[in-house]
Amino acid sequence: MRIEDRHSLLLRAKHNIGLMGRRLRYGAPGAKVFVIGLQKTGTTSVQYALSLLGYRVGGTLRPGELTIPEGLLNKVIELSHRYDAAADHPWSLFFRELDAEHPGSRFILTTRDPDHWYSSVCKHFGDTENRMRTWIYGPGAPTENRERYIDRLLRHEREVREYFADRPGDLIEIEVARGHGWAEICPFIGKATPKRPFPRLNVAKA
Repeated sequence: MRIEDRHSLLLRAKHNIGLMGRRLRYGAPGAKVFVIGLQKTGTTSVQYALSLLGYRVGGTLRPGELTIPEGLLNKVIELSHRYDAAADHPWSLFFRELDAEHPGSRFILTTRDPDHWYSSVCKHFGDTENRMRTWIYGPGAPTENRERYIDRLLRHEREVREYFADRPGDLIEIEVARGHGWAEICPFIGKATPKRPFPRLNVAKA
């Protein structure tokens, strides 16, 4: 066996042992959990928080050669059966389809002040663009399209709220930047609250 393969197996075994330990402490995941805020709204923090609670969490997908959105949706649905939870792009854009595929799931809409969100997006992506962001926001880099990006953020939040308007028990909104965390998430998904602080990851300090 190659050293690289052995190292990979050891890392996988270490990860699985850690996951088993967290599930012994907090219980096996119940309903699937999908974090459906757009990027840079605290999704990384919530994603890591769910992993600490024993969830196997799927993150950002790169479209590669997949057609958008059809091929990307098929990949999301396929992968959704392998994970207990998922966050970030493109999962957030397929909340309707994920709801239909996994009835009884829980959805977390992460939000953020639009101006602060846009500043974070520009700092992170600058004047670059890619296929995923072009599909979501339209052509052009974030730094050149403030109004379009913020309009898309607000439209996404509005669509989520309208979709779940008659099902308040299936959706919560949290704003990590305002201190939301364990107190909101744990009762919603039926987990004990960890004693450790809620993770704050990928956050740029003012």
